[in-house]
Amino acid sequence: MKNLSFEWLVGLRYTRAGRRSGRNSFISFISMISMAGIALGVAALIIVLSVMNGFQKEVRDRMLSVLAHIEVFDASGTLVEWQKTALEAKKNPAVTGTAPYVDGQAMIIRDDVMHGVIVRGVLPDQERYVSEVSEKIKAGRWVDLRPGEFNIILGSALAANLHVHVGDKVTLAAPEGQMTPAGVVPRLKAFTVAGIFDAGHYEFDSGMAFMHIADAQKFFRLSGPSGLRLRIKEMLKAPQVALELSRTLSGDLLIRDWSQQNRNYFSAVKTEKTMMFIILALIVAVAAFNLVSTLVMTVTDKQADIAILRTLGASPASIMKIFMIQGGLVGLIGTGLGVAGGVVVALNIDVIVPFIERLLGVDFLPKDLYFISALPSDLRWPDVWQISIMALVLAFVATIYPSWHAARVKPAEALRYE
Repeated sequence: MKNLSFEWLVGLRYTRAGRRSGRNSFISFISMISMAGIALGVAALIIVLSVMNGFQKEVRDRMLSVLAHIEVFDASGTLVEWQKTALEAKKNPAVTGTAPYVDGQAMIIRDDVMHGVIVRGVLPDQERYVSEVSEKIKAGRWVDLRPGEFNIILGSALAANLHVHVGDKVTLAAPEGQMTPAGVVPRLKAFTVAGIFDAGHYEFDSGMAFMHIADAQKFFRLSGPSGLRLRIKEMLKAPQVALELSRTLSGDLLIRDWSQQNRNYFSAVKTEKTMMFIILALIVAVAAFNLVSTLVMTVTDKQADIAILRTLGASPASIMKIFMIQGGLVGLIGTGLGVAGGVVVALNIDVIVPFIERLLGVDFLPKDLYFISALPSDLRWPDVWQISIMALVLAFVATIYPSWHAARVKPAEALRYE
């Protein structure tokens, strides 16, 4: 403390705010409110963004348990030489697995219940290299998808809507009919339910079915797979790897990554996160600019002290520095408390939320309504640093006008009535 300049000493003293008078106590109270407001705003931003990141990561992981990171398909509709394409793709060090697939749409029928369904034909042994759907089987067995047996695995919500279980029969109607003497009639095929999967994502659980790729090719009358599915080491680099593959793979191929398949969803999530950041940042801004009123009141109350310091030789810049130190310390302490509180809550939200639910007797995410029944959190340190810097900058900006006003105090006028 002895080595600090007098500006720091006076600024620290004003931050502690003496309590010799009711006015000083009130200024101290307002300063504490500003500090608490900054802390609450920073903590709220960190917690909310962590929860939003957690939901995004959870949904993305569940989607990619069924989807591949990258899909390669031929412009003609069938990729007959898929083995050659698979070998070329594996030359890229980022690619860890490949598997052919057939994609098509059909109508699934059970008694008087009908649903549209996306049918995916796969090679069961190779599919595990590009997706985790084989690990999501809740009834039946993945290995029962054998060629020629026309077995099918349905999503859990789809099976529930059709009221079917493992071993039951369902009928699939192909989109293209067949010509008969009586005209065009639907092309129907009976399948046996060999399993039920639960990916935890309603879009897939309610509208997707898997069968062996050979059965899918016969059902849709295709000469080969629709394309090739790829898995890479780092899924966030899928757009970059897809661009590299477009330059190295031979043939008239089309390539798309998982972010392109779900562009609308991820764009909506990004927009929502940005808007939430802006809205919650306003809380921090309001708290930071409370410093303006706090410092203005301090300057008004300390005019005599300012005048005495000026007569002792303090420059206007030194006076300005004193009050900027005071406001900056309030912002720094408030930001520090907010970061500490926000990080602790974000890292322990899986413990805190269940405790609050038990305490209040409520269930924030009922299992019968939401597939994600626990509140996820994904704390990202770049978000924490961004929020901290924003709060400190706002607090610093809020100190400029009151400090400038203090530097303009004229000693003679301030001491006239003292």
